[in-house]
Amino acid sequence: MTRVIKDGNASENGESTQTLRLDKWLWFARFFKSRSQATDAASGGLVHVNGERVKASRDIKVGDHLRITRDDSRIEVIVRGIPQRRGPAIEVRAAYEETAESMQLRERHREQQRYAAPAPSSRPDKHARRALRRFKEG
Repeated sequence: MTRVIKDGNASENGESTQTLRLDKWLWFARFFKSRSQATDAASGGLVHVNGERVKASRDIKVGDHLRITRDDSRIEVIVRGIPQRRGPAIEVRAAYEETAESMQLRERHREQQRYAAPAPSSRPDKHARRALRRFKEG
């Protein structure tokens, strides 16, 4: 039995199984600005692979389903390729495909954020109260 090594990974039957660490893939695919942020997100339980909470050192392969939580948004993607470097965003988009449900949820969230009014930081002062009174009276 011969072992063939391609792309840094060996397989018994001669086929290449391309894999990459989760934190590197997240950084290459530009979901996080730095690899340490990707590592912290994976360690903190903000990244799930195939429905499981995983460590940053988990190997990712083509076909895996990732659920990434950033700030208050959630992105679900399917891994379509293993990038060789952190290149331009257009080049890296071929490495994943976002699910339809994820796109709908993000669009709905974006609409809600657009219509949400920011909360005032403090009580209005004298001039702001007069302006509000004038506005309400017409």
